[in-house]
Amino acid sequence: MLIKQLSRFILSLGFIMAIVSLQAEEKSEPLFDGAPKDSEGRFTNTNGDLSHGSAAVRVPFFLRRFGTFLRSNAGAPEKIANDGNLLRLNSTVPTVTWIGHATLLVQMDGINFLTDPIWSKTPSPVPLVGPSRWVDPGVAIEDLPRIDFVVISHNHYDHLDLPTLRKLAKLNSETVFFVPLGNAELLQKNGITEVQALDWGDSVDFKGATIYCLPSQHWSKRSLTDARKALWSSWAVSGVDKRFYFSGDTGYFNGFKEIGEKIGPFDLVAVPIGAYEPNAMMKASHMNPEEATQAAVDLQAKVAMAMHFGTFDLSDEPLAEPPKRFKAAALSTALGDDNSWVLSIGETREF
Repeated sequence: MLIKQLSRFILSLGFIMAIVSLQAEEKSEPLFDGAPKDSEGRFTNTNGDLSHGSAAVRVPFFLRRFGTFLRSNAGAPEKIANDGNLLRLNSTVPTVTWIGHATLLVQMDGINFLTDPIWSKTPSPVPLVGPSRWVDPGVAIEDLPRIDFVVISHNHYDHLDLPTLRKLAKLNSETVFFVPLGNAELLQKNGITEVQALDWGDSVDFKGATIYCLPSQHWSKRSLTDARKALWSSWAVSGVDKRFYFSGDTGYFNGFKEIGEKIGPFDLVAVPIGAYEPNAMMKASHMNPEEATQAAVDLQAKVAMAMHFGTFDLSDEPLAEPPKRFKAAALSTALGDDNSWVLSIGETREF
């Protein structure tokens, strides 16, 4: 009798362990498919390659960019003083600080991280003819708290700024740089060794938080021959108490709703609201303020924060227009006025 009971116990235990093992395997499967590639092996979007407008649109646009140093900065975002002292002392309060453009300092669950950091004055391989920086960074790079990690959305010069990344790595050799596939080698060639490259759907556990590499709708290029050889992405960081989403640079696409359903809701999402004119050139790869608002709704955001406007002269829309349209669009959604944030550069808010 005892032998039969023992045999049944062993069989039951084996069955339970098999179920647990199966659940663990199922849990480890990515929530999203990896990024697609075209017939030439270059990364592409879920709906294929994007249109960037005809030559009749693009050539005059780039000629206008050569003269940006002559344009007025009227309508650029306000900058407020931030010496970083409170940020360096903070280890418990979840905050976001707008450094400028798509660069945010996020503090949550005891970790500090940056998104697409750029402290350079001109995001261009040829600085003399690159776009002007209207507003200086909101916090000096030397005044930042200790940075645990950095997420980079793609390799365009205003989002992957090598001088800034080299300086951050020098300030803290333990800072980890998370990049989409195909971007690690560029950083490593520049002496940055703590790099991890992820595909869409990959996730990494880091100091109690989970970092997700997620789809976006954009493209990549740093030279004449490397278009779409490196991947682009959005990012989410899920901690014990807070969930944060960074869209990077992206056009509006159905992926926002899927991300919201699978990983949301989010306490704070950062969405780009600028660089949308001329429409024929920008629509597929950038969002206008109304699309950014809808993306935040799709993502199930409690709070939506505007970024990627007014810092550099990248496009044709008036400098002051994007935040006005963003606030107006949010009024007709659950975000309303209180939960659609337009920060001053250097401003810190708790979320």
